Amino acid sequence: MSGDLTLTERLLALWNHLGLTKAHIATQIPGSVAGLIQASPDRVAGLLFNEPIGFDPAAFQGVAERVVILSGDGGISAQVAASAHAFLPQSRRVILSNYAQPVWADHVRDHTETVVEVLASLPGNAADTNLTAGQGLIAGISYDIQGSGPALVLFPLFLAPTQWDAAIPTLTQRFTVIRLGGAYLGGMALLEDRARSPSYAGMVRTLHDIINPAPGETMLEIGCGSGALSRLAAARDGIGTVTASDINPFLLREAAALAGQAGLAERMEFREANAEQLPFADGSFDHAFSVTVLEECHADLALREFARVIKSGGRLGVIVRAIDLPFYWHVDLPASLRQKVDPAPQLVAPHGIADRSLYRRVLEAGFDLLHCFPSTPSFIGPATPFWDYMAGRAEARLDADELAVWRAAVTASAAEGTLFVTCPHHCVVAVKH
Repeated sequence: MSGDLTLTERLLALWNHLGLTKAHIATQIPGSVAGLIQASPDRVAGLLFNEPIGFDPAAFQGVAERVVILSGDGGISAQVAASAHAFLPQSRRVILSNYAQPVWADHVRDHTETVVEVLASLPGNAADTNLTAGQGLIAGISYDIQGSGPALVLFPLFLAPTQWDAAIPTLTQRFTVIRLGGAYLGGMALLEDRARSPSYAGMVRTLHDIINPAPGETMLEIGCGSGALSRLAAARDGIGTVTASDINPFLLREAAALAGQAGLAERMEFREANAEQLPFADGSFDHAFSVTVLEECHADLALREFARVIKSGGRLGVIVRAIDLPFYWHVDLPASLRQKVDPAPQLVAPHGIADRSLYRRVLEAGFDLLHCFPSTPSFIGPATPFWDYMAGRAEARLDADELAVWRAAVTASAAEGTLFVTCPHHCVVAVKH
């Protein structure tokens, strides 16, 4: 069955279905293609890792001369790129000057010309195809084909709102462009995997339980991502319509497709929305919730918008990552190394919330606090999308000697069955005045 396939098996099924003998690949998450490279390296020509967010370079040692790593000169992606390039000296590194945008930025739109130039000069020769324009779904991976010429497979970027859109008109004049999607790739895979963690899903269900919507009452999720948490809400007995909103049109399309596959389409609506300026009338919803969104926007503006669209007496649930609480890898590390990997990733916009100020700022936005509950969900490793993402960010902080110690410790913990990472969060449910 499709649900039992590994990601590598899914990709090979797609390659076979489309008759791709050798294709270029571009992705932001190198781990998505690591298995394909190891299983069938001759079917991959050049590889572009665009603003990589996590990287195990060992998987690409055999094809290092085909790899191009594109990143800015600041931020976590620059650290990841520099670490990977040092491990893969035969790869080519392209650096964008004065660029250090967060993982949710529109990297391709910001530097379209450079991205197109790099893709046009990828090493290796991709094969021409006889594919015609069209769409399809193979082994849970969706594809969209445009253009003509050598095959170029674009994996979904992590959280970029417009994905590869800015580059498509130029790329299709040179390549047969095959854009991929679905729940197993890019940011969708990470968000769906995160929601599958029992302790993470338990944290969100606790939020929903405290909100406690009455039969028929409506809920709004602001920043739904893959829709996994809106689906948890929509599956509750007696719930009214759950409106899932996000600023990212790509994620919304993917989330709507997954809701349909889960049989929840009749209970859910999907709306494009900016948390700082919601497109809903005052008092439109009985309740609302938001999970790991206020870190990435102007949080106080967003909280005031949340208060505006909730009915008087309605409840708001908010969860944010907590950079002021302990973050912990369950691996046996020397103290000096632990000091490098244990600090929580600082993924916070200038006006975002990722600390205990959440509780005060919810009060200031017009709510009475009902329940505050810091929570520390855990994620099991290795070789799951969310674990690989977190581990890749940690490994970017290590030199070659430290990386060897880290990987030995990870292997030992995995062998014991005790390998996990904890990610603290601040959580609150409040009542609108």
